[in-house]
Amino acid sequence: MDILSLLGIILAFAAILGGNLLEGGALASLFNGPAALIVIGGTFAATILQTSWPTLRRAFTQVRWVFLPPYVGLEDGMGKVIDWSVKARKQGLLGLEGLAEREPERFARKGLQLLVDGAESESIRSILEVDLESREQRDLDASRVFEAMGGYSPTIGIIGAVMGLIQVMTNLEDPSSLGSGIATAFVATIYGVALANLLFFPIANKMRSIVRERSRYEDMMIDGIIAIAEGENPRSIELRLRGFIQ
Repeated sequence: MDILSLLGIILAFAAILGGNLLEGGALASLFNGPAALIVIGGTFAATILQTSWPTLRRAFTQVRWVFLPPYVGLEDGMGKVIDWSVKARKQGLLGLEGLAEREPERFARKGLQLLVDGAESESIRSILEVDLESREQRDLDASRVFEAMGGYSPTIGIIGAVMGLIQVMTNLEDPSSLGSGIATAFVATIYGVALANLLFFPIANKMRSIVRERSRYEDMMIDGIIAIAEGENPRSIELRLRGFIQ
């Protein structure tokens, strides 16, 4: 689990609630059902309207990356490629067939299989780069779902504020209803801005950083597999791939 992400969310909301208490406010004043319904419901509705179902499903599946990011081991990947190159020099490319069948990573397994099949280096690069770019684009589209939510929620918060003020203006003769209307107005704005800047935008940025790290790993694998296909020696491959890590 990514403890820093969890700590960040806790500190963000603790700062808001703690600041409210230090100013003499009551926690209950920040909890307003109608405001939450307007902001959260409106934000999700607008996001669903603009997003295709596969992208939406991918986004809410991958949001777990914020707390449980996929393992991306550049050092491990480099070591794996060097082991492949040593085996290929000793036994030829066909010696990698058993490794390809047992390789758990889909991307690496595809590259190894292309090596075993005797594909040309440029063909291998082209096939793997298409795979990388299409996966990267789908993952970035998923992160943009939360970026869109961060863009919508402050605006929906303003809509909630206006609705609250309308409620106030239409009930000026009834002082008992003024409090709830004003609360909805201001709390809706807080919800919209807080959700955007403390949750949605940070989630989108965290997902993008993970996508970039995975792409760097796969770029390294492509370079390593191409180097094996071109017959480079293991030491040269290690020096070449070390640049992805340093």
